[in-house]
Amino acid sequence: MPKVRLTKSRIEALEASGLPYDVRDTELKGFGVRVLPSGARRFFIHSQHEGRRVWKMVGNAGDMELSEARRRATELLAAIRRDEAPVLPEERLFETVAGEVFDRYGRRWKPSTRKVNRDYLRSTILPWFAGCNIADIDRQDVLRWFASLHATPVAADRSAPILSVILREAELYGYRPEGSNPCTGIRRYRRKGRERFLSEPELRRLARVLNSQEAQYPREVAFIRLLLLTGCRNKEIRTLQWADYRDGRLFLPESKTGPRTVWLSSPVRHVLDGLPRQGKWVFPSPRIAGPVSSTFLEDFWHRVRQRAGITDVRLHDCRHTYASIAIMAGESVTTTARLLGHNDTQTTLKYAHLCDRSVREAADALADILGS
Repeated sequence: MPKVRLTKSRIEALEASGLPYDVRDTELKGFGVRVLPSGARRFFIHSQHEGRRVWKMVGNAGDMELSEARRRATELLAAIRRDEAPVLPEERLFETVAGEVFDRYGRRWKPSTRKVNRDYLRSTILPWFAGCNIADIDRQDVLRWFASLHATPVAADRSAPILSVILREAELYGYRPEGSNPCTGIRRYRRKGRERFLSEPELRRLARVLNSQEAQYPREVAFIRLLLLTGCRNKEIRTLQWADYRDGRLFLPESKTGPRTVWLSSPVRHVLDGLPRQGKWVFPSPRIAGPVSSTFLEDFWHRVRQRAGITDVRLHDCRHTYASIAIMAGESVTTTARLLGHNDTQTTLKYAHLCDRSVREAADALADILGS
């Protein structure tokens, strides 16, 4: 971090770069100016007090004279040493910055993701951090907050990345010191995995039930078959349009991880080609204009799984089953990630133990042969 004697001309000469950076003043220890990617400059103080790092924004360099900023910084630094640091009007409250982040960064999220994230912000994050100065939130604050959610680990694990984004973006906006995100390295709660894979006997029972229901419920049966044969998410198939199916592929304009292409096998194409084309939806709602509701399909699935004797299997487990078959058939984690539409192969690694199972089964088979 560069240090110079700050002057008006030197501050004005500071050029923006792709990332925010700080320049410290050699005349007043703990005082400096931050240059944002936008070109804006903000005066700040940075000090250590009783083992705790204190970082506060003093004011906007475009609106405040350097002499006034130095005077105010001197008062603040002295007040910090006396444990009397006042709250400045310019300081940013957590809820204010969170709103700014949702307005600016939140545009990158899908509408459904933005809605879910806002719900978690309101229910689990704001009750703890509302009223806090964004620059004062440290790792101990975050750890205490995360520990307070131990009874709701799913909410904790979903909320932590949202809090991390808010604090990370606050750095880019100049409200926190660079590289100070206290959420970095927070370990998520370990939860019992919910992955359920259909075994070969279960798949055979399910196939028999689907065959028996096909004449009366052709679209519902086709829906389940497509989940099993493509590994797509429930919503990706439920909201599929005929325009998305061409050249033997599905061109999904809006999946969970963004647009993606799904290559289809002959059985999948056979299922799709066997459905009547009435309107733009592959699975139209029988009651209203639009795709069939998830509730309607869930009701059908509950009846099917009851008859097949797999009452603990969710529709989403069709996707897990597809992944497990791919892995045990010898596909790599990278290839399986592409098949599933995972942007990060780390998400697919939860299936890696199936590779070990396949190797173990092969070793056992060889042992039987060689030992005979």
